[in-house]
Amino acid sequence: MHRTLFSLLLIAALTSVRAQDSLLDLLGEQETIEYTDASFKTSRVINSHSLENTAHGVLDFKIGHRFGFLNLGPVEAFGLDQATIRLGLDYGLTDRIMVGIGRSSYQKTVDGFVKYKFLRQCKSGCHIPLTAALVAGMTTTTVAKENTWWYDESRTDYYTHRLGYNFQLIMGRKFSDNFSLQLMPGMIHRNLIRSAKEQHDVMNIGAAGRVKLTNRLAINAEYFYVLPGQLYGDNLTEEQLNDPNPGFHNSLSIGFDIETGGHVFQLHFTNSTAMYERGVITETTGDWLNGDIHFGFNISRVFTLHRPKPKEPKPARKRKKDGVG
Repeated sequence: MHRTLFSLLLIAALTSVRAQDSLLDLLGEQETIEYTDASFKTSRVINSHSLENTAHGVLDFKIGHRFGFLNLGPVEAFGLDQATIRLGLDYGLTDRIMVGIGRSSYQKTVDGFVKYKFLRQCKSGCHIPLTAALVAGMTTTTVAKENTWWYDESRTDYYTHRLGYNFQLIMGRKFSDNFSLQLMPGMIHRNLIRSAKEQHDVMNIGAAGRVKLTNRLAINAEYFYVLPGQLYGDNLTEEQLNDPNPGFHNSLSIGFDIETGGHVFQLHFTNSTAMYERGVITETTGDWLNGDIHFGFNISRVFTLHRPKPKEPKPARKRKKDGVG
């Protein structure tokens, strides 16, 4: 008896659901989820990761080039005689997960990362107001031990001295077609530090924004703030000793994105020599007020290696404001 009653109730519920779905279709209340895209032109703002990921099956070849400081004067062609480069490859495993690897001439550093976008801002069909992603990365310095700052003949040079790790949460929103903003709290861990005055784990928070000027031109800016008392340089002046992080400066970068067909060309000015998280956040010594500014450029060129099967639009039930009921 109970089984028969339960079966009748189940059939009635399923029939009711199907009838309701059919009614919603007739009323035009069935929508598909549409996600926001192009918050930034590439997966990088300038140095930092952006809200965007490399698409599924797409390989992004990145070239980063940075000249010397502008205040080096005419003898060094205002920095043009010097150069730091980074070559990188980013690949989209899915639309939400991407991986990347790069090699920089600065300290001959190899870096790698994994980035997972776990929230995506919606245009319609859902109520997610922002995009959020997690980034985890690792760096290793491959320069000869005699050229490292930590080298000491009386001490064993362990490979672990060369390792560093970075973790970052990226949260942001595309407020309009012309303006996007993101926040980036994070932590840098360094296995080896200069002295007991420094911290192995360096807490920081970054902010970045994009303003679209034309269909192919946008201005970007990013800034990283390192909490006081975590960094401590060598051979400091009395003036530097009064700094929150003596001998170091917060990273500030300003640039332009120029979209030209199959690639994005970025021109920028920054006080950071490195082009990976550990170097940008914990090793920036340039001072904008003293003219310690690098001029540089980034080039992003994408190649489609795999074309995934097109997915059917994901349905999302949403009532119209002027709908029935």
